[in-house]
Amino acid sequence: MWRRSGQHDGAARYVVSALASRPSRDKLAGDMEQTWDRALPDITLLDYLAFGFYVASWIGYTLFADYSPWRRHNIMITMDAYRERWMQKMLRRENRMVDANIIGSLQNGAAFFASTTIFALGGLIAALGASEQAMGILSTLHMDQFATAETWQIKVLLMIAIMAYAFFKFAWTFRLQNYCAVLLGATAEASEVGPEDTALAHRAARISALAARHFNRGLRAYFFALAGLAWFVHPALFIVMIVYVLYVLHRREFRSKSLKVLRIKSDEF
Repeated sequence: MWRRSGQHDGAARYVVSALASRPSRDKLAGDMEQTWDRALPDITLLDYLAFGFYVASWIGYTLFADYSPWRRHNIMITMDAYRERWMQKMLRRENRMVDANIIGSLQNGAAFFASTTIFALGGLIAALGASEQAMGILSTLHMDQFATAETWQIKVLLMIAIMAYAFFKFAWTFRLQNYCAVLLGATAEASEVGPEDTALAHRAARISALAARHFNRGLRAYFFALAGLAWFVHPALFIVMIVYVLYVLHRREFRSKSLKVLRIKSDEF
């Protein structure tokens, strides 16, 4: 009996010592909070607001320029009519080398930007692993008060995502221009053109217009990437550059002098 009582006392002392050595709930919560703070990058409220404005501006402008009722005033819609006229004229030409050269030129433009984007992606991936050197440069220029190694990596990842998106757009543009070339080759000679060839020309015009839209969105990604570079300096400058990019895009697509020339009627020249 005495032995059993001693065993109970030993077990009780073990439980008490274990409870005493266990960290308190407040201490555990404090440790978890410190670990979470170290894991989170040093991003300010202005950074969050600037990034939110960036995403909203890009999506909002795309919806406005490509899907809203105002899109009929876009230069892309005006060029669609010229593409349709081009393909209908193509049916009447015996020698279509001019049309093939035009499609080849459009393909070369898409290929150039796709390859350039690949080089940009390689440079950005290299910059992702050189955050410490980048912080040293920013410190030399006294521009590191709003940047840390973690925030640098986040911003570089944003640029990588934008360049990857642009590459997909340019690569798909190149593919669509190939489809357009195939449709061009499928049409009959001018002396044998029939209703089916007219439909093929219409399809070619639609494919060419679709390729132009993807190419335009790739270029738009380049414009917003330029705005994103300002985030490396200061979030306020980032916001200013977003507004400036929106102004430039709107002017180029809706109020440019080239658009006015394209809309001038033949009897007004």
